[in-house]
Amino acid sequence: MSLPFLTTAASITSAGIGGTIVCIVLLILFFKLLAKPLKWIFKLLLNALSGFIALVLINFVGGFIGLSLTVNVVNCLVAGFLGLPGVILLILIKYLF
Repeated sequence: MSLPFLTTAASITSAGIGGTIVCIVLLILFFKLLAKPLKWIFKLLLNALSGFIALVLINFVGGFIGLSLTVNVVNCLVAGFLGLPGVILLILIKYLF
C-alpha cells in the first residue's frame, strides 16, 4: 500500500526551499518594521504615565507647600507628551511668568 501524500511531502524542491527562505526574510522585515512604531507608542505611553503621576503628586504634595498645577487639557497634553520634564516646564512657566 502506497501513500501518495507522503512521497510528495517528502520530496523537497529548490523552489520550495527558496520560497520558504523568502517568506522567512519577509516575516523578519515585517516584524522589524512593526518594532519601530511599537517602540514609539511604548515611549509615548511611558511619558504619559510618568507625566500623569507627576501631575497628581505635584497637586497632592504641593498643596501642603503652596505649589499646584491645574489639571486642564493643555497641562495634560504637555505632561503626556513630554513626561516629567514637561511637568517641570509647566511649573517653571507658572511661577516665572
